[in-house]
Amino acid sequence: MAWSIADVARMSGVTSRTLRHYDEIGLLPPAWIGSNGHRHYEEAGLLRLQQILLMRELGLGLREIQAVLDSQADQVTVLREHHLRLLGERDRLETLARTVERTIAELEEGREHDAMTRINRPENLFDGFEHTDADAEAEAEVRERWPKAWEQSRKAVATMTAEDQEQWQREVTAQIIRVAELMVAGTPVADPAVQAEMESHYQGICRFWSPNAVAYKGLGQTYVDNPRIRANYDRIADGLAVYQRDAMAVYADARLS
Repeated sequence: MAWSIADVARMSGVTSRTLRHYDEIGLLPPAWIGSNGHRHYEEAGLLRLQQILLMRELGLGLREIQAVLDSQADQVTVLREHHLRLLGERDRLETLARTVERTIAELEEGREHDAMTRINRPENLFDGFEHTDADAEAEAEVRERWPKAWEQSRKAVATMTAEDQEQWQREVTAQIIRVAELMVAGTPVADPAVQAEMESHYQGICRFWSPNAVAYKGLGQTYVDNPRIRANYDRIADGLAVYQRDAMAVYADARLS
């Protein structure tokens, strides 16, 4: 039995564009291609895609995933390693659930007092999230698309102390919250207030690497296309990943072109 690329996209949640990219780089070739050019996948392809998605969830880059799959390592051994990582992910999600529970309690307390909710420690909103910011979370994409930029970023991170990284995370957290507040208020992405935040965002990235207009817009698209990044943004405010991407595109066109 075979499934079309549209069927696989629907079942897996992976876009057709991503599946075509996986084929182009040799990561997930289809079983066969029809006379109309449409890709078709058989059961082995679906199982391989499952492994790819598992390893993506565990933070592996596409090159690392391809190396694992092409190594023909013992499947039981590989699955055991996945299992251990998933147990760690389970613990992280339990922490994340407690974070959401605490946030709900704080919001309900604010309503009871008929006052605008204030967040005294905004970093608490992110307990349980992956504590690499969205740009570091996109490391695999940066490494594959802009290898020189990735190397520059890696060296910059290596020079940071634990205190530097904590301060960096606080700055990232505060910046994301400010953008979310602007979005919720209905502020257009081209508004000067939003673009001022994009200037701050861009300068933050430039601490590690300096993307041009194309790269900066590509990074913004990664925030939407990468399921983990998008989920982290949209947990703060539904639609925030798309809003951030669109604001970055406006900034790139106006300031980086």
